[in-house]
Amino acid sequence: MANQRVKFTFPAALVPQPIIYNLGQRFNLVTNIRRADVREEMGWVILELEGDDQEIRQGVAWVKSVGVRVDPISGDVIEG
Repeated sequence: MANQRVKFTFPAALVPQPIIYNLGQRFNLVTNIRRADVREEMGWVILELEGDDQEIRQGVAWVKSVGVRVDPISGDVIEG
């Protein structure tokens, strides 16, 4: 199993959509939310993704395709 930390940034139109839930269901990934700030006008979430490398790559590509900005994260996001 592989792990990857990412930051998703959602535009206002995507904030109410269950994108993280769908990501886990469609691509057999475990999603662990480490930090988040979600408002009506935009939102961001820092996630740890766990699963097969190919599933992570395909899942991240799908998230990008629906309009979410995806940025890689390094380090421990809880401690700073």
